[in-house]
Amino acid sequence: MLRLFALALLLLGTALAQSSDLLLRVLLAQGSAGTVTLGNHQRITSLGGQAFGAGTVSVSVGAGGVQLDGQAVGPWVELAAPDGFSLNGRPYRGNLLVVWQNGQILFINRVWLEDYLLGVVPSEVPASFPKAVLQAQAILARTFALYRLNPGGLYDLCASERCQVYLGRAAEEAPQSEAVYATRGLIVSYDQKPISAVYHADSGGYTAAASEVWGQSYPYLQAKPDPYSHSPGGTWTRTLTPGGVAEALAGLGILVGTVQALQTLQYSESGRPLGLRVVGSARSINLDSTAATKLLRGLGMPSTRVQINGWQVLGQGNGHGVGMSQWGARGLALQGWDYRQILGYYYPGTFLSSFGVVAGLREKLDALGYRLLTAEK
Repeated sequence: MLRLFALALLLLGTALAQSSDLLLRVLLAQGSAGTVTLGNHQRITSLGGQAFGAGTVSVSVGAGGVQLDGQAVGPWVELAAPDGFSLNGRPYRGNLLVVWQNGQILFINRVWLEDYLLGVVPSEVPASFPKAVLQAQAILARTFALYRLNPGGLYDLCASERCQVYLGRAAEEAPQSEAVYATRGLIVSYDQKPISAVYHADSGGYTAAASEVWGQSYPYLQAKPDPYSHSPGGTWTRTLTPGGVAEALAGLGILVGTVQALQTLQYSESGRPLGLRVVGSARSINLDSTAATKLLRGLGMPSTRVQINGWQVLGQGNGHGVGMSQWGARGLALQGWDYRQILGYYYPGTFLSSFGVVAGLREKLDALGYRLLTAEK
């Protein structure tokens, strides 16, 4: 554990340059093995670096460390090639850090923030969306990454929907790349800090406040009308079953016996349940808005903007509903709004600025152990 903690500090590898770029650590995958293809490269370990030619490398778990082509190389190794690498057939920019942890291998992409965004924005919004939406999405993805910096851990972000979907070079498309370049370094801030830049696909016509979904309030994440948020399949129906509800409740650690009814106690301003009552054969229970959200998502509802009538559910939207609705932003852009207006609408009271000049950010990164640069990368 001490070796891994030292590695976290040694390879924090986060650098803030005059060009407002930052070296991120993104967890691509974890498991017992992987295949890496790359050109001429350096293999860097705790003992130093060594040059190798182009080829394919088999990575596997060893006895307390990492193995490359069956040879032990220690608890970690970084593969650094000028043109990036491919992991299990998917290409990425940047370097690959491979770390042994608790009998598994962590595959971590050390990649510049702006390069990372090239693989995120196309994974979140299609090229067919208006330019203003792509630009707004680029700014939010950049802000999200900064908000999620994790100096105490081995990585800052994951590559799945739990963080932001990041699919590497294979996902890159010209319209989204242009949006990243056009907004380089820009973030949304509040109180001199990057905001919690959450977003979703379709609010169903009204965004949710963070407090009703997660139980935590933010002044810039409040419920508001979203009249242009209409996605294909945005209105939907589902049929519940007593057994399905009981199973979802059990996943939350709640047992009520045979479920006899599910009732909405109150709706929020955004049209989402602020409370649900579950009537069971053993007992009945009232769920607050946070627990109600967990139950509905556990039941596979695309969103929580629902009306429950018996065992029938009529719903609208897709996603948690907080922050920018990508389909709502599309509608606003088609009305002539630019990315500044879109972000100002969904995140009121915030500011748009370069993260390199946000007051105190450099000092905070330095205090957290991030290595700052003073030259262009």
